[in-house]
Amino acid sequence: MQTQGLNQYRIMWVLVFFDLPTETKIDRKRAAGFRKKLLKDGFSMFQFSIYLRHCPSRENANVHIKRVKLNLPPDGHVGIMIVTDKQFGMMELYFGKKAKKLPDVPQQLSLF
Repeated sequence: MQTQGLNQYRIMWVLVFFDLPTETKIDRKRAAGFRKKLLKDGFSMFQFSIYLRHCPSRENANVHIKRVKLNLPPDGHVGIMIVTDKQFGMMELYFGKKAKKLPDVPQQLSLF
C-alpha cells in the first residue's frame, strides 16, 4: 500500500471571494461577521474581499468549504475556489510594477 505524502498536487489552497452589501448597519454587521468567521477558521486576508487558507488535502479543504457555506450571509455574492499548491505557486503578485513574493506556506508535519 502506497501512502500519499504531502506534495504540490495534494496540498490545496481554498480561496473565498466575496462582494457583500454594506449600505445599512445590518449589512455592515453581516459583512464584518462573515470576515471574522473566515479568520476564526484559519483564513488569511489576501485582499479586502479575498481570503485564503492552506489545507494539507482535498478532504481537509472540503471541511473548511462546508464551514464557509454554513456562514454565508443572506445577500451578496460569494465564490469559493480550490487550487493546488503547485497552481498557487505559479501566481505572480505585483504592487505597482514591483513583483512581490507569495505568502509563506505553513510547514506541514508528517507522522508515520
